[in-house]
Order: sequence, then C-alpha cells, then structure tokens
Amino acid sequence: MNSIIKAEELSCFYGIVLGLNNVSFEVPAGITGLVGPNGAGKSTLIKLVTGQLAPSSGSLTVFGERPRNNKALLSQIGYCPEREQLPKDLRPLDWLRALASVSGTSWKETKSLAEKALRRARLPEIHWKKRIGTYSKGMKQRVKLAQAIMHDPKLVILDEPMNGLDPMGRAEFGDILKELNEAGKSILVSSHILHELEFLCSGFVMLNWGRVLASGNQIDLRKTVVEWSDEISIRCSDASSLAAHLQSKGLLRGFLADGMDLTIWVNEPEAFLANWPDHFSGCDAEVYELRNKNQALSSIFERMTR
Repeated sequence: MNSIIKAEELSCFYGIVLGLNNVSFEVPAGITGLVGPNGAGKSTLIKLVTGQLAPSSGSLTVFGERPRNNKALLSQIGYCPEREQLPKDLRPLDWLRALASVSGTSWKETKSLAEKALRRARLPEIHWKKRIGTYSKGMKQRVKLAQAIMHDPKLVILDEPMNGLDPMGRAEFGDILKELNEAGKSILVSSHILHELEFLCSGFVMLNWGRVLASGNQIDLRKTVVEWSDEISIRCSDASSLAAHLQSKGLLRGFLADGMDLTIWVNEPEAFLANWPDHFSGCDAEVYELRNKNQALSSIFERMTR
C-alpha cells in the first residue's frame, strides 16, 4: 500500500532541545495512531506534517510532497489542534463560515459547507444557535473537528482529540472517525493514552523521547512480543459458566469471574491460545473477546519504553 506520510532520517530541534531524533517510518492510508507519553515528540511530528515546522535534517513527505510552504498540499490536510482557541461569543455556524470565507469561499457557499461539516461532526442542530462559550468539552471538540473537515481534505490530523471526554463521548468520537475513514479519508490521531486508540486504529507509530520505538499494524507490533503471560482476559455472555467449563477440563490454575468479564490463569498460555476454540467447545457461553495480558498494545509499549 502506498504511504501517505513518509519520514526518512527525520530530525527536528528547537535550539538545543530535541523534538525528533533521526526517525524513519511510513504511514499508510487508514486510521493511524500516533502514541507516546507527553514530551515524546507527537506534537513536533504533527507540526512537521502540517508544514508549521521545517525538518532540521532528513526528509518528510505527505502524499509524496514536502509540506513546508506547499499551499496546494496543505489544502488537502485538515488539522484539529489540541489547544482550544474557539471564539466564545460566536455561534458555530458563524465561526465556520468566517473560516471558509477567509479561505476564499464565497459567503453564499460557506453556509452549506459549514452545515455539512457540523452534521458530519454530529453536533446536533439544536445547539447551532448557541454561543460556543456555553458548550461542553465534547461539543467544542466537535466544532474543532468540523473546522478540520469542512474543506473536505484527504488527510485529517487530530492532536489529542479525546482529552476530557467521558467514555461515551470517546466512543462516539471514534465512530465519527471511522465514518470519515469509510468516506475515503486517512486519519492521523495522537494520544498519550494507548487504550483509547487500540480498537480504533489499524496502524500505529509509537514514540518516546523523540524516537520511534515501533511502527506498523497491530499484528506487526504484537509480533515483537516473545513472552506470553499466564493471565488471559475474556469477555463473554456468562463468565461463571465458561469458568466452570474450563475448570472441568483441568485447564486453569485460577480464575476470577464477574458478570461478562472472566480472568483466567493457565499453565501453558501459548498452547491454550493456539487451541482456544477446542477448549471452549461444548460451553453455551458466547465469547466476544479474548486477550493475553502481554499482547495488549499498552503492555507492548510499556515493555518497549523500559
């Protein structure tokens, strides 16, 4: 698959402060998570991709072109920054129309563009006439997303878009990003909380202290794990029933059942996971998810940073 973003020996320094240090990676089409703790270099990379910074050395291309001072390329990128700098006294429709007009769109056309963007960001129409200063954190994030997608870009970049959102808000925001991806847009989304992105993204770039620890899809990243944990988490329709079934087969050293969540400890985790359909056969409980503790991306990232 052709890469939409490609970095080769890319470095960026702020004076003597290191932002990115000699990193190389590729980002394919789809939804890619840019993950790492605060100070890892995520925001620096986003500023490079959006043309706000120039590389100190190495190269960075987006759709095969360098983004710095590239007006034609930047018009294909939508950017949703982490910081909130929305005008509190304006209504979202007025704000978006003003942004569109600054970009050269006629005032008449700005209305339909703004309305379409707000609908795609799932901001209910009932709130369009309210001033942005009265909005909740989640509603403001939708306005920021709307401004990022209003010009129908090919690449949408979001810097920590789920900060401050409750679990339901994060889930719905993830659904919006999936819809945008299904509409043909590639998305680069950053977060310092990996589990927020694990079920959303097809690929990842993992950063720490300005370096790329790993990049690729989830299968590639999980191949980096050579040790298996004896702790396995299972989500199913009846945890107690499934635990009793596995216990009767002599497969468990211990278990903890709580409603639909079952944690088990097994003697040979790799062999158990290789044959889990046979082990579960004959039990009426439906299995929705099964995960080895060491195979969670958060565990992989933690091991890499150590």
